[in-house]
Amino acid sequence: MAYKFTFTRRFQKHFKTLTAHEKNQLMKKLELLSQNPTHPSLRTKHIQGTDRLYECSVNMDIRIIWYYEGNTMIILVDVGHHDILKQF
Repeated sequence: MAYKFTFTRRFQKHFKTLTAHEKNQLMKKLELLSQNPTHPSLRTKHIQGTDRLYECSVNMDIRIIWYYEGNTMIILVDVGHHDILKQF
């Protein structure tokens, strides 16, 4: 079973600032995330101090912040350079 995605406005806004190469990397990681959110190459981890937010890696710099909505949906909260984690 693959997860479906919903994007927040913040995610959409920050997605637009990524380079074409970063967007391409992101799309590959989203495919992995939809199939297996705990895939080792995503390096998924719970964000400390939050109830249900997770982060995973697109590359060594870009992160995706997300959470589960029910059993079939992942809400993509934000994407950007590693320092976006400071907001949470």
